Amino acid sequence: MRDLRPGASNRPPAAGVTDARLLERVRRRLVAWSAATTLVVLVVLGVAFYTVVARAVEQGSVAQLHARVDDLTAGRRAFRAALNAPLGVQVGGPGAGTFALLVGPAGQVILGPDVTGLPVAAGVAAASAGGEDIRTADVSGAPVRVLSVPVSVPGAGTAVLQVAQFITAERQILNTLLIVLVGGGLLGLLAAILGGAAYASRALVPIRDSLRRQREFAADASHELRTPLAVIRATVDELEQRPDRPIATAGAALGDIRAEVDHLTALVDDLLLLARTDSGAVALERLPLDLAGVAEEAIPPLAGLAQRGGASVLLDPEPAPIVGDPGRLHQLVTILVDNAIRHSPVGGHVTVRVRAESGRAVLSVDDEGPGIRPEDLPRVFDRFWRAEGEPSGGTGLGLSIASWLAAHHDATIEALNRPEGGARFIVRFPLRS
Repeated sequence: MRDLRPGASNRPPAAGVTDARLLERVRRRLVAWSAATTLVVLVVLGVAFYTVVARAVEQGSVAQLHARVDDLTAGRRAFRAALNAPLGVQVGGPGAGTFALLVGPAGQVILGPDVTGLPVAAGVAAASAGGEDIRTADVSGAPVRVLSVPVSVPGAGTAVLQVAQFITAERQILNTLLIVLVGGGLLGLLAAILGGAAYASRALVPIRDSLRRQREFAADASHELRTPLAVIRATVDELEQRPDRPIATAGAALGDIRAEVDHLTALVDDLLLLARTDSGAVALERLPLDLAGVAEEAIPPLAGLAQRGGASVLLDPEPAPIVGDPGRLHQLVTILVDNAIRHSPVGGHVTVRVRAESGRAVLSVDDEGPGIRPEDLPRVFDRFWRAEGEPSGGTGLGLSIASWLAAHHDATIEALNRPEGGARFIVRFPLRS
């Protein structure tokens, strides 16, 4: 929807702003996913750890209650002694910290201390129905764990022995553990958010660079296409203004159109090749061959091109066995020699050498042109890049394609200036073993 208010701008946001917003959304999502994943892991581990500890503490407490029951019911004589003595808190032994009550069939306390809240009636009823019962309850405002078991009392029939233990310390331990887990989890979550933000920022750097290169590539391609199309359009307009002009007198105009169409064709071919290389759709053959033989096949057509420009091409080959794609290596040599010819002055020489030295097959292409400015050397293999005063006729993609071809033959390519003047391009291939 357009903003029709006075002074409002309806221009779309700049590409850089759009990319920044897109990357920021992606960064936030990455951080959110990282935080959510960490939170889920921390919650699962925390719950599992808390459950294991709580169960272990509970099992220890229940074991103490069973130990006290065993102590009280160990043999008739011991039980009689227990009946003739108050059942109070036991100090020392496996049942330490517990106290016991003996409850009769009618629910009355036969033996034991007078504690508000004891006996626990529900535990007595469950034990009277058969089997032991373990439950927690509040006694005088404090939590206790109660074990109730049925016992046979001489002269009184079946009674219920109820052993209780305060679990305040147990609750405090678990509460402290819960606080530690929650606090540690929050710190871990904060660390995950900060780490995720830092990682996301680093991970988005290649994407940001890729978007920038993509936009630059589109802008450069549009610029390169605009010039020949403008020339063709202007030439066609000129021809249309004089429709009665004999075709024989329009040779120059048709020549301009053909030249620009050839330029467009070469540019589109290079763009298509680069698009296929970026998508990984270009498959290279791996055949044993001689780099010198590839150079010898590629030079003759280029020698005629050099002669038309007043230059010459000299080939100095030596056997250099390598493994590669003959067609793509032919293209590599053609790109480098064509580039050298375009930069050579009238009467200049382009020298192509092939050598096998230091375990490498070396292809070097020298020209006698003005050379490369030192500040331009790092950008020589960039797409669509052209130095000031660059000769016309190229697409600005040849050296970029040459760099790709070298890299996919496990070779290195280098541009430098010759001490005696001119530029030199060197490609070093692994020798075939």
